[in-house]
Amino acid sequence: MSGIRSVEEHLARVLAAVRTLPTEVVPVGLSSGRTLAAPAVATHDIPPFDNSAMDGFAVRAVDVASAGPGHPVSLRVVADLPAGVSDDPALSAGEAARIMTGSPTPTDADAIVPFENTTGGLADSLEVVEVLEAPAPGAFIRRRGADLRAGDVVIAAGERMGPFQVAAAVAAGIDEVTVVRPPRVAIVSTGSELTGPGEPVRRGLIPDSNGPLLAQLVPGADAEVVMVARVADDGDAVAQATADARAAGADVIIFTGGVSAGAYEPVRAAFDGHGEVEFAKVSMQPGKPQAFGTVGDGCLVFGLPGNPVSVAVSFEVFVRPALLALQGRSVIQRAHMTMAAAESWTTPPGRRQYLPAVVDLAAGTVRPATAGGSGSHLAGGLAQASAFAIIPADVASVAVGDAVDVMLV
Repeated sequence: MSGIRSVEEHLARVLAAVRTLPTEVVPVGLSSGRTLAAPAVATHDIPPFDNSAMDGFAVRAVDVASAGPGHPVSLRVVADLPAGVSDDPALSAGEAARIMTGSPTPTDADAIVPFENTTGGLADSLEVVEVLEAPAPGAFIRRRGADLRAGDVVIAAGERMGPFQVAAAVAAGIDEVTVVRPPRVAIVSTGSELTGPGEPVRRGLIPDSNGPLLAQLVPGADAEVVMVARVADDGDAVAQATADARAAGADVIIFTGGVSAGAYEPVRAAFDGHGEVEFAKVSMQPGKPQAFGTVGDGCLVFGLPGNPVSVAVSFEVFVRPALLALQGRSVIQRAHMTMAAAESWTTPPGRRQYLPAVVDLAAGTVRPATAGGSGSHLAGGLAQASAFAIIPADVASVAVGDAVDVMLV
């Protein structure tokens, strides 16, 4: 195991091994959760034509300029324009067209008078309308191209396609997008003491919570889980799990446990000394022992500590950024906020602390998620955590009211 390194140094080594995965073209409706490999470009203007922002009447503003309280102006209604029509009726002096929201605005009209600013209602407005308030020229008309023009970039390369992005692409006439293939991930929990969910717990045995934890975290990074396994403290079992993961097409293998300096460390037994995977100490708490390297044609191998909080922290700090970088994502880090400490707590000497925390966004405060301290084994506290409080290595303690860097998860 090499000398201790900073979080930034270890992350840089991880990201240096990342190569963006291949791309494919998919229908835009199936692109949610994928990362664009090429910009999505509008094929038409948004809006594609001038249209009404209100139910009312398309008018020539000059014809109703004198309308006001006690001085209504009457116009002859010469057309009816429900949504979906393509009609462009001519409007002469003193004429108007009844129009619904979204309908194309007549070329001769330069303002919309909402129904609320006229007398009568829908049923009796097809012949004459009385305008009670003068609109300004251009009032309630959505102009063609006011949002985007044909040829404009709607979503940039490296951006994630989500519901808003899909809607914007469809609105801009885009039917297909070029995206990066999702990373395929294998998850392997190591430890002879581990049991499966629902299996009886007895002295010496504990449930494997790391596998289910990672099986939920990986899809949250828009990657696919292709294998979940649990192996005993045996180097040969780790080697076989690696082979199985490669056969399943994994781009990333995540091991939990077996990376420390103990007598029974199967990941070290399988990889240490072979030159593929490096074992290091990182100046952080939890998560000090880390392993990382590549096998085969560039498959990333992560060896994370075995305690559940260490796994959660290590995933957020090292694995998640790598999964997003594999997709060519423009932003690979979680959002951070500065918040005030609602409680006091101590920190580990000489190491950056990542403390599972509860945030109050309304109050702008953060507090530990568990009263039991920052032990990496305190898996129960993860249920309350919505963030990690990040405390620099040179800070010995946090007092109420101190400014704290918070990673929102």
